[in-house]
Amino acid sequence: MPTTERFAGKVAVVTGSSSGIGAEIARRFAADGASVVTNGRTQERADAVAKEIQASGGSAVGVGADLRTWEGAKKLIDGAVDAFGGVDYLVNNAGISMIVRSDELDPSEWERAIATNLTGPFLCSRAAYPSMKSRGGGTIVMIGSAAGHVGLPLRAAYCAAKHGLLGLTKSLSIDWAKTGIRVMSVDPAYIRTPLDDADRSAGGYDDESIERRTPLGRFGSVGEVADAVLFCCSPNATYLTGSSLLVDGGWVAYGYL
Repeated sequence: MPTTERFAGKVAVVTGSSSGIGAEIARRFAADGASVVTNGRTQERADAVAKEIQASGGSAVGVGADLRTWEGAKKLIDGAVDAFGGVDYLVNNAGISMIVRSDELDPSEWERAIATNLTGPFLCSRAAYPSMKSRGGGTIVMIGSAAGHVGLPLRAAYCAAKHGLLGLTKSLSIDWAKTGIRVMSVDPAYIRTPLDDADRSAGGYDDESIERRTPLGRFGSVGEVADAVLFCCSPNATYLTGSSLLVDGGWVAYGYL
């Protein structure tokens, strides 16, 4: 590592990158030559993937921060500026799942889902804006969900946040286009991750039901999501902004539960 130089001289910040999709995106940016800022709720979690990247010959630092607060978002972006001089790419990946009956959903849990999955991406994007503007532009990618395009049972808070993330993507893309900042969302369906494992163990669904319901007949991989994110940030996507890219094996197109 690095294996290519597609993002040489660029700085990528990936939130929630201590495992799963975020960790793979961070690794892939580093393999393509970028300096990477990894993130988790604690410094220990933030450092884990950063150290892995460093050990492979890449450039990375970890910043532990709670991104549900303005102070945490600023800490993350300031860490990127201090370490590498600025921010070119921000991937808002940090998020939580929540599977619960709507009539049993505690208001505090609703607030936690919205704060993590929607407010956090706004705060991080707002914090990154001055650096991106000063560098002549940048790319922000929201990691949304197929649940931002449809309603799903037992997921009122999650669907509401992910639908909101699509609206945020569109609005920011318009507000910031003149600065050269592009904003998009990459929206996976069911991907093999520790988060997915936890959801299945909680009784939300099983493998057979997802494979049967997905037109391509399988779960997606973290690498397939990372491919989409890096494409959005690449020179091949310079006329894309305000749009969403479903990485869902045809889940939303099928429209049948």
